[in-house]
Amino acid sequence: MNMPAPLKLKIEIPKDKLADFCRRHHIRKLSLFGSVLRDDFGPDSDIDVLVEFEPEHVPGFIRLAGMELELATILGGRKVDMNTPNSLSRYFRDQVLSEAQVQYVQA
Repeated sequence: MNMPAPLKLKIEIPKDKLADFCRRHHIRKLSLFGSVLRDDFGPDSDIDVLVEFEPEHVPGFIRLAGMELELATILGGRKVDMNTPNSLSRYFRDQVLSEAQVQYVQA
């Protein structure tokens, strides 16, 4: 069975800065999903991010908001919308999980 080729990202990802961000914030896995993977990604589009934290380091809402701002700077100043698998709506969670493109996995 042939697997579809991964979609080309519409932004440049500074892998070293992203890895440092993930290590500092105890992120086990970071993926992108949504319009950043599609042709409708435009100048005003935000970047949808899916993160899985180490179980003993799940941040609260205020810290998560700060992480979104920090990641926005790393990703060129675009607004970032950070989600965890559990925070996604059950109506589209499976679709997001199947389409998300992994950018970082904890070694």
